[in-house]
Amino acid sequence: MKKLALAILVLAIGAVVFRTAIFTALGDYLVKAGPPQKADIVLVLAGDSTGNRILKAAELVREGYAPKVVVSGPGEQYDLHECDLEIPFAVRRGYPESYFLHYEMEAHSTKEEAEVDVPELRRLGAKTVLLVTSDFHTRRATKIFRRTAPDLTFYPVAAPTLYFDGGWWKNREGQKTFANEWMKTVAEWFGI
Repeated sequence: MKKLALAILVLAIGAVVFRTAIFTALGDYLVKAGPPQKADIVLVLAGDSTGNRILKAAELVREGYAPKVVVSGPGEQYDLHECDLEIPFAVRRGYPESYFLHYEMEAHSTKEEAEVDVPELRRLGAKTVLLVTSDFHTRRATKIFRRTAPDLTFYPVAAPTLYFDGGWWKNREGQKTFANEWMKTVAEWFGI
């Protein structure tokens, strides 16, 4: 019994001493994105209320990685679809409206979004897709899209997240983002 108590004490002290490294590693696990590649199209995933995803997608088109951005999103915000809000947002920041393909859809999870977005990507003739989402969402989203469409190639590209980058544990919004994404990641492991 003493050995067990000592082991628990050593683990607890180690967790306190190395908490920054542990927290960083747990946050880093959620992020699995690489540098952008040339692709047929950019797909910006729904669910970003800051505009970072759409701006990252527009930047990729401007830099010549793909010719267009498919902007999807459900219609839950004051009877508007996310694409109705995101495209004008990007245009106000200097990106031409011609970069964007307005795509209204109704999905309420990443899995549902993959199920409705993939047929649209195929309809557009895309074989390679730059998948733009928030940094913390890249690992799970890429896994879901690749499983949904093994015939397509998805390259995840991370859009920065204000409260997640640089220490999610230091602020309440980052903590909520971390907990929510880890909960969804574990649920995904169990097929939930």
